[in-house]
Amino acid sequence: MKFVAAIFCAVVLFTGIITVDRNNFKTCEQSSFCRRCRKVEHNNSPFELVPATLNTYSDSITADLVNKNNGHLFVLKVEGVQGDVFRVTIDEKTPLRTRYRVTDALKGPVKPDVIKVTESKTELTVTCGQNKAVIHASPFKIDFYRNEVLFVSANAKGLFKFEHYRTKPEKSEAPAEGEENKETEVPKDDVDNEPGAWEEDFKSHHDSKPNGPEAVALDFTFPQAGVLFGIPEHADSFALKSTLGSEPYRLFNLDVFEFELDNGMALYGSVPVLYGHGTKGTAGVFWMNAAETWVDIYNRNSQKNVLSSIVNMVAGSDNEPLAAHFMSESGIVDAFILLGENPQNTFKQYTDLTGVAPLPQQAALAFHQCRWNYNDEKDVMSVSENFDVHDIPMDTIWLDIEYTDDKKYFTWDSRTFPHPLEMIGNLTARGRHLTIIIDPHIKATNSYYVHNDCVDRNYYTKNKDGNDYDGWCWPGASSYPDLFNPVVRKYLADQYLLENFKTTTNDVFIWNDMNEPSVFNGPEVTMPKDNIHNTEMGTYEHRVVHNLYAHMQTMSTFDGLLRRGENRYRPFILTRGHFSGTQRYAAIWTGDNMAEWTHLQASVKMCLTQAVSGFSFCGSDVGGFFKNPNAELLERWHQAGAFQPFFRAHAHIDTKRREPWLFPENTKLVIRDAIRKRYTYLPFWYVMFYEHERFGYPVMRPLLSHYPHDPETFAIDNQYLLADRLLVHPVAQEGATNVDVYFPRHSATGDGDLWYDIDDYTMIDSVGYVTVPVNSYKIPVFQRGGTIMPKRERVRRASTLMKNDPYTLIVCLDRSQEANGTLYADDEQSYDYRVGKYVYAQIKFTKNVLSSKIIDPSATFDTLAWIERVVIAGLDKAPQSATLKTSSKRITLDVIKNERSYTIRKPAVNIAEEWEIVLNY
Repeated sequence: MKFVAAIFCAVVLFTGIITVDRNNFKTCEQSSFCRRCRKVEHNNSPFELVPATLNTYSDSITADLVNKNNGHLFVLKVEGVQGDVFRVTIDEKTPLRTRYRVTDALKGPVKPDVIKVTESKTELTVTCGQNKAVIHASPFKIDFYRNEVLFVSANAKGLFKFEHYRTKPEKSEAPAEGEENKETEVPKDDVDNEPGAWEEDFKSHHDSKPNGPEAVALDFTFPQAGVLFGIPEHADSFALKSTLGSEPYRLFNLDVFEFELDNGMALYGSVPVLYGHGTKGTAGVFWMNAAETWVDIYNRNSQKNVLSSIVNMVAGSDNEPLAAHFMSESGIVDAFILLGENPQNTFKQYTDLTGVAPLPQQAALAFHQCRWNYNDEKDVMSVSENFDVHDIPMDTIWLDIEYTDDKKYFTWDSRTFPHPLEMIGNLTARGRHLTIIIDPHIKATNSYYVHNDCVDRNYYTKNKDGNDYDGWCWPGASSYPDLFNPVVRKYLADQYLLENFKTTTNDVFIWNDMNEPSVFNGPEVTMPKDNIHNTEMGTYEHRVVHNLYAHMQTMSTFDGLLRRGENRYRPFILTRGHFSGTQRYAAIWTGDNMAEWTHLQASVKMCLTQAVSGFSFCGSDVGGFFKNPNAELLERWHQAGAFQPFFRAHAHIDTKRREPWLFPENTKLVIRDAIRKRYTYLPFWYVMFYEHERFGYPVMRPLLSHYPHDPETFAIDNQYLLADRLLVHPVAQEGATNVDVYFPRHSATGDGDLWYDIDDYTMIDSVGYVTVPVNSYKIPVFQRGGTIMPKRERVRRASTLMKNDPYTLIVCLDRSQEANGTLYADDEQSYDYRVGKYVYAQIKFTKNVLSSKIIDPSATFDTLAWIERVVIAGLDKAPQSATLKTSSKRITLDVIKNERSYTIRKPAVNIAEEWEIVLNY
């Protein structure tokens, strides 16, 4: 039966003949813990603080909580965390066994902050800087204030639930005759006799649940919020919708075949951070739990759209605040309360905890070409050569699973790829890279050394009976390494070392896929929850760590690639499964999408949500993975991808080949134009990712990030900002001849910024919606007035060949005739920048002087790159000439008037120098 199920799943995946089968995935009602948590009575919490148990420390307090219904005790801990953050943990006081605590999501130990504690008869106040947490004793509730304004309340709805560990009750005796229908009175929190408490079936799968019911849940309200957003990954709107009367949002890493749009079904990743934003400020909650989690969203206008809710919030109507109810199957309550005041600060608080995407190699930010699969070495080289023939830049070509020897990773098919090192060398000689896929499932055959090692060394995940777990995936019979064991992670990391994987080089990038983990014949196409892992903290069921499995694989891969390059080269990894903190190791994409306009539109929404949740390095399969896009959709998707962080074309094995030159000439030219435009902006992408690592702010940002007082921006998810410099509105409607672009205001009634069309510097000086005409080449992108953009306008076949090419500076002035920007450069592939080998310059225009000043004078970097051109838009009057001043020279430069801008040609100053250009009138 396993074989039949696996073959059926494989056939479905290969043919693409059906869409997602909802019956393969649970609803909340079919998940017993979700059902129980959702049934908790509102505003009737049985939990109380026990004041006599209070312990006060320099950075935290602890106290007991009691469940009045059964007398069970828990320990509450409230900590002050540096950066205006509170941490709340709740665990059993004397559990039958230690409950799992997530640690790997955090980038390092949490930095404590000093607190002050004051008490009254009914409440306890913990003050940390300008913030405070007011703990109410009965019923238990915590209110979190910033500057005396209430931003978050925990358990305000009274939905806190903590199912303590217990021994399994013996089966009760049959009722006496005549008493079959007599109701037995049980405590309100008694779940022992509820269906699914001690064992649960779903379809043909049985979950043994040896530990019984162990769910934890807590609600959070956001009194100042007009919109809630976050908790990716879902193919839904940026603004979270009310779940009243529908399914909660689900966080449970799953391989969902041909996923649907506009719902909260689980997808490949789970990032349990949620934000509430309103005109008075922003707050967030990071629910650090790796078990299956459902999140209910309570919206004051559940029957109305998000915009109606925002309007009512601004108008002061309807006093019920927005709220979220987190419900997890296991673990403890471990929540960080983010009180960042504004969106950017709050996003940074989260990345301060979980980390940022490290600065990638420049090549990773360029264009990637992929499909399942390029057939052989000749095919790979033909594709590479044709990009050159048609003058289309491309940095990386990708190989899917068919390159391997019978789906055995770390091997090559000797028939189709007999000379991998030669192939890799040929690509490298052209300035290009190769990416290969490595999935976590291991083909269970005695002819495979990795399988033999894992069996001999006891490295596989175990089933509930203690035997090696056997499932089905691409190789057929497969087993799954226990990635929670650090010894196993090191073993897999070692396989990437050049002495082991001898047919690769340091120029090969890695793609980790199917790592949710995907198990074709498993429950919900994944691993059984009662499987067993050996973690650093002890032995735990898969149910408590499920959402971390992919995270552990990327940790292992990153370690292997880092050591492969002797800690010199920056690894590039793409992963499908992910959790909070995975951004420290890998980029992500939105998974197996479809060649449909709605999926193009969804790519913006999904990557926006990921960006504010730590994952700045996000993109989608350009063109759609399943089905065949028509020419217009392919053109528009390349244009959209050119302005998203990760830019890769990819397609299913059964789709028609899509290389640009296979389409009519006009389509090829449109795609070529979009890709080349991406390459001109690579210096901007590079500085954005450097500043992301340095400062922690997202690269791709919702409009509310910089226009937090404009309610219209709260729900907009069809356009976005890149840093605070570009506004992007992809054309995502079939047959569009114009798009309505929203230009935001700084307050509900205030002015906006000046914006300049990047193609011709047309200035837009208005707020609200503006209809922008588009032709087949047009990508509506606007540079904000007051910013300076670095570009490179000499496009070569690969970004690695542009390293020493000159820069163009695009200066767009604000109403005060000023502008600021930055420029960053290093060797584009190593970690030498972390030891001061880089140049980082502040470029400023004020009082008719454009200047460049080195931000970190102690950093040095030898570069041949220079400033070739300066374009200034928005000048009030025409300069006659310009004077370049450096420490060693003074030169007069010509100023050329264009239709809407002025160009200063060939200042010819090295980017590592300090200089100024004075406009002469």
